[in-house]
Amino acid sequence: MHKIEHIAIAVKSLSTSIPLFEKILGNPCYKIEEVPSERVKTAFFQTGESKVELLEGMDPEGVIAKFIEKKGEGMHHIAFGVHDIMKKIDELKKEGFEFISEIPKKGADNKLIVFLHPKCTNGVLIELCQEIE
Repeated sequence: MHKIEHIAIAVKSLSTSIPLFEKILGNPCYKIEEVPSERVKTAFFQTGESKVELLEGMDPEGVIAKFIEKKGEGMHHIAFGVHDIMKKIDELKKEGFEFISEIPKKGADNKLIVFLHPKCTNGVLIELCQEIE
């Protein structure tokens, strides 16, 4: 893993949360994007080498809406950038890590993504992401 790609925060409303994080970070939101496969709308902020991603559920049955219903707004996952996602998946599988899905899919911000299961990462949802070339 070569860097913390982003930290993702689940929010009820991007329209409320974007101005808040613009004030906190002192940077404007540079991209808002929908990811229909995840039933989520995202907003990104650059913070040095890393990013902050806000996640708003687009569907009450989606993962983010259910997360907020259960735990409230807050940190959802931490994402690490990798150069070769398939190689990293294989390495971690050999070490005994479990994945929510072992098949990378297209995520927000031009990335291939995969999530490690939090039951094998001390309860932290970890995303691996690779830039799509």
